Amino acid sequence: MIKMNDTHRGGGRGSNPWNRGGGRGGYNQNHASRKKPSPEVLAQNKFYEAQARLQASVQKHIKQEYDSSSEEEELQSDNILGSVLQLYSQIGGKIEDLGRTQRFLEDAFQSGAASCLICIGSVKRNDAIWNCVECYCFFHLTCVQRWAKDSVAHQKQALEDQPRGFAVVSFKWACPKCRHDYDQNDTPQRYRCFCGQTEDPSCHPWLVPHSCGETCGKALLPLCGHNCLLLCHPGPCPPCPKMVKTECFCGNQPPRLQRCSNKTWSCGSKCGHTLGCERHACIDVCHPGACPPCPKTSVQSCECGQQKVLRPCATPNWQCEQKCGEALSCGNHKCARDCHSGSCGPCPLTEARSCPCGKASFILPCTQETPTCGDTCGHTLECGAHVCSRSCHRDKCGSCLMVVTKKCRCGLHSKELPCQKEFLCETKCKQTKDCMRHPCNRKCCDGNCPPCEKPCGRTLQCGNHKCTSVCHRGPCYPCPLTAEIKCHCGLTVLTVPCGRKKQTRPPRCSKPCRIKPNCHHPSREPHRCHFGDCPPCQQVCGMLLDPCKHKCPAPCHSAVWVKVEEDQKKPVGPWDKVQPQVELKALPCPRCKVPVPVMCLGSHETLDWPCYVANPTSCERECGRMLMCGNHTCRLLCHTVEGAPNETAAGDNCEQCELGCTKPRPEGCTHICQKPCHSGDCPPCSHMLRVQCHCSLAQLYVRCSEWTSAEDDKKQALTSCGNQCPKNYECGHRCRILCHPGDCPDPDMCRKKVKLTCPCRRLRKEFPCDVVRTGHAKVDCDDICRQKKEQEMKIKEQEKIKKQLEEERQNQKEVEKFLKKFQARKKHRERHRFEEQDSSSFFAHYWVLLFSLLGVLMAFYYLFLS
Repeated sequence: MIKMNDTHRGGGRGSNPWNRGGGRGGYNQNHASRKKPSPEVLAQNKFYEAQARLQASVQKHIKQEYDSSSEEEELQSDNILGSVLQLYSQIGGKIEDLGRTQRFLEDAFQSGAASCLICIGSVKRNDAIWNCVECYCFFHLTCVQRWAKDSVAHQKQALEDQPRGFAVVSFKWACPKCRHDYDQNDTPQRYRCFCGQTEDPSCHPWLVPHSCGETCGKALLPLCGHNCLLLCHPGPCPPCPKMVKTECFCGNQPPRLQRCSNKTWSCGSKCGHTLGCERHACIDVCHPGACPPCPKTSVQSCECGQQKVLRPCATPNWQCEQKCGEALSCGNHKCARDCHSGSCGPCPLTEARSCPCGKASFILPCTQETPTCGDTCGHTLECGAHVCSRSCHRDKCGSCLMVVTKKCRCGLHSKELPCQKEFLCETKCKQTKDCMRHPCNRKCCDGNCPPCEKPCGRTLQCGNHKCTSVCHRGPCYPCPLTAEIKCHCGLTVLTVPCGRKKQTRPPRCSKPCRIKPNCHHPSREPHRCHFGDCPPCQQVCGMLLDPCKHKCPAPCHSAVWVKVEEDQKKPVGPWDKVQPQVELKALPCPRCKVPVPVMCLGSHETLDWPCYVANPTSCERECGRMLMCGNHTCRLLCHTVEGAPNETAAGDNCEQCELGCTKPRPEGCTHICQKPCHSGDCPPCSHMLRVQCHCSLAQLYVRCSEWTSAEDDKKQALTSCGNQCPKNYECGHRCRILCHPGDCPDPDMCRKKVKLTCPCRRLRKEFPCDVVRTGHAKVDCDDICRQKKEQEMKIKEQEKIKKQLEEERQNQKEVEKFLKKFQARKKHRERHRFEEQDSSSFFAHYWVLLFSLLGVLMAFYYLFLS
């Protein structure tokens, strides 16, 4: 609210009624120094004052709808739940076993989940409460005390209306939710925590509301001897998490460790216990409880033994439908009993028998009938007040014929009539029934009016339903129905008592929003469930643009709130605020700016251009398309090709090739194609080539195309002259194969005849070449050869001796010649002369041997080099 400036207070007679000093004199004094406010300012101030008064009036009638968690601080529910369940999980308890306990703990922190069914109000964290031991629902302590007091008071009032002598019963009051009965002494007097150990527990932000924070310690159910390990908590205690050793149901397996809350277990083997028939064993898998009846059948006799039937083994005792029929001991009658075991007993007519009235007894033979005693019957008649006056008789007593004066049931009228008839008057009872609302109206009522059977019909505290119970005293029980408060999507549900739906906030939903999109997208952006309009779609538009069919990359614009300025209402004054009018419209997609690869006219290069300006142009390069010859390309500048069969071939408007054939010749061919530039392969070369055969003895003429296209095998056949190979094997014989390349094949298979001689070369024999090379062929000398060899040796020895003598003679001549030549020299050189003579004589003696040795060494040297 905008306030006026202080300079305007008291500025005029009507400007401020609370300004008592604003008379005529004041106006005259300040008129010269202060200016009168403008009409626009006065109108604006009046508008703000009226607005403030209206807001103050509205605030008085505004109802506080939500009073659950708005007045209280948020609790750290995750940390508190972790501390409550810490000891339970340390021992081995599973969170899945908590069941109802976890639900109660979660409801204790959830807004609006805790409501008192008596007053239909929220249970705050600092309110004193009481919780039921059966359903664990908690109420305000004052509400429960008033409820118990009213229930006992109505029971006492109903007891006072009963006639005297009515049995007095103990007074009880029931839980408003589960109807569990409590004694009058069990009415709660003090506010206690959930476990009952602490009175008036304080509200702590780090503890469960209404909890003392200590270990619960209650005995777990079913009773196992262990106590609850959770911290003080609402709801039932969880199953016992401790481990104990227990046997299986049948007891055949040794004990094993089981969780105490689930300590009964089955070993999975057959039970084996003897069944009730005492003949068969139980074939069921290890099971709890007693074994089932025997499923087998057997032939069994009835109790009298007259019939045998195939029956279940579990029911061996049975009776047939025939009478016993055995003769009794009297010999006159037969047993009339049904099929039975044992003896039939004595005849029942031989025992003591009484007369019909029962006053006399007789012991008679079984053949005689029981007589009457002749005394008065004396049996009480159906009226209950008189006895039969007839003599002892066998038939039924008749009805009472006495005439008596009877009073009606209500005691207001009397009349004489037969005793057997009941007298009821027509007077209606005017007393009110036990509901204290409706009259009895029963004819001739005895004062003990029946309970009211009409429906109660009073409106319950929820305000939505009526009480469906039979009419009763005191307040009606709370409405048993519950209301569900759902989030917008309906997946998160909060159950509250009936009547609390309007005062409870909707639950916070963590599920994704399921509202259908108002744009063209199939789904919205993931966000949580909420009330009201969804936020604007921020997804990429993705619509196909015309004519390029690209997806629009802009944010979604098919459902956009657009301000409408046409025919907009103008404000009347400053107090009239005109809200801008908006309209949900679909805006057109912007021009496509997607980079599009655009090829030039001749498809030489590709450049990225915005889609809306993408048009092909010339790149000023050579065309480069393959001409009809298939060897050369078009040299015109980049242009649009017309009539081209494909993307690489030249079109009708490309240049024509006028060159000769320039295609590469086949490998090995050195001749030029005689045709002009052409497409396809060149014709085979017809030139003749001169090649040498393998044996190099002949020259052959081969066509060039045949030679260049031939494979290695064919080339070998073309270069073969057909004559026998002139090469020799290693053995020295000529190769038997026709002209061929490389080394001669199968040199070891040579079978040509070879002549061998004995060592003295007198004897000669022919052997195959391969046998000679293997060393198996040999010619030995005979006796003649040996004699001839001895003669030759003798001749050689003689020649050797003769040669030695000749050498000595020659040496002697050389010595004498030398001495004659050097006799005239001086004596001091004689010694040197003799040494030279000795050395020359050594060279003269052994020069032949030295030259021979030198020749052998040179031969070996050249042999190794070669």
